[in-house]
Amino acid sequence: MTRVLLVVLAAACAPPRATPSPGPIPADASQLVLVTSPGWDDVHATVRRYQREGGLWREVGAPIPAVLGRSGLAWGRGLHGDGAPAGRTGPVKVEGDGRSTAGVFRLGAVYGRDPAAPAGSVVPYTPLTATWRCVDDPASTHYNRVLDEAPVAKDWSSAEDMWATGSLYDLVVLVDHNDPPIAKRGSCIFLHVWRSAGDPTAGCTAMAKPALAELISWLRPGQAVYLALPEAERVGLRGRWRLP
Repeated sequence: MTRVLLVVLAAACAPPRATPSPGPIPADASQLVLVTSPGWDDVHATVRRYQREGGLWREVGAPIPAVLGRSGLAWGRGLHGDGAPAGRTGPVKVEGDGRSTAGVFRLGAVYGRDPAAPAGSVVPYTPLTATWRCVDDPASTHYNRVLDEAPVAKDWSSAEDMWATGSLYDLVVLVDHNDPPIAKRGSCIFLHVWRSAGDPTAGCTAMAKPALAELISWLRPGQAVYLALPEAERVGLRGRWRLP
């Protein structure tokens, strides 16, 4: 009896077993936009959508061809941390490097030159006008912010004119990279319409307008996470991050 009691007490007093980390994808995220490229410096990528059901990711729809920044991918600041995760290597995103952001990020606000969101959309949508900007001046207090400049005291020397950009910004989804912002770590990262399948971006992920419209219609407020990686990194992090 004494031996049994000691075993029970030892078990009760033992520290709890560590549970496997769920990775950087939040437990409350039910949608995943996964972007993969052949390598860090490649400009062509594939976008896949997944819905989480019973803890497992189920692919939705067909893969979407996309283009990345003119220099490929680089680790950004997001839900995965700042720069490369432990045990991984690769370039780190800085302002003006022409690279799209690798890592895990929330998808933020939806904007566009189109007067209304795509049919069936339920995410909030802000129509752009001639006074909308995305500030890319690291010295500005509004660095890495999308805003209507009309009511704002301007303190920047550089910003994207989102209306003048033209049809590329007919539809725009903000990627929550570098938030809160650190100067020179990259700004104005979007999903937007591509110019063509052969034209890379300045650091965003772009695709054909019908495909982006379908993606926006699928999104649910606060539920979507964007994840971009070279394929070798996706394979290397699959178990640790519980990826499809």
